[in-house]
Amino acid sequence: MHQQKTYSNVKQINQFCMSIQVGQAAPAFTLYDTDKNKVSLADLKGKNVVVLFFPLAFTGVCTTELCNVRDNIAVYNNTNATVLGVSVDSLFTLGKFKAEQNLNFPLLSDFNKDAAKAFGVLYETFPAFEMQGVSKRAAFVIDAEGVVRYAEVCPTPGDLPDFAAIQQTLSTLA
Repeated sequence: MHQQKTYSNVKQINQFCMSIQVGQAAPAFTLYDTDKNKVSLADLKGKNVVVLFFPLAFTGVCTTELCNVRDNIAVYNNTNATVLGVSVDSLFTLGKFKAEQNLNFPLLSDFNKDAAKAFGVLYETFPAFEMQGVSKRAAFVIDAEGVVRYAEVCPTPGDLPDFAAIQQTLSTLA
């Protein structure tokens, strides 16, 4: 029997239902990359950061999304931006995915789902295969001071982020 979660206050509900909005401070996170190094958002202060949450490695839309970034990495580099791909996959799965796709930016494992929860982008139930605990496809641009300047949570896992809007936002921060 499925027991519904109850929350004692609005803050707890918002933690799971509302994504981070433009103008808010980006939630702090520290996650492992595919080289088994800890990567902390706080360590990137002074740089613009693009955080791309994606549901699962080795799936068609996720591959398309991340290969688009790979092929256009100069656009991000030219705006003093660090791109971070974040998924709930293990760092070992992400390492294999990164190598196979020749991705030229870090992939971070949010295996414990802390970052996805903090950003408000965790599916209660993923639309495909009824999996629980998968991150939504979402894009955030965080400025050098740690403030969110662009936030997009894609309506479905099959939708891609608006790369032109992300790049436009970055151009205003450069």
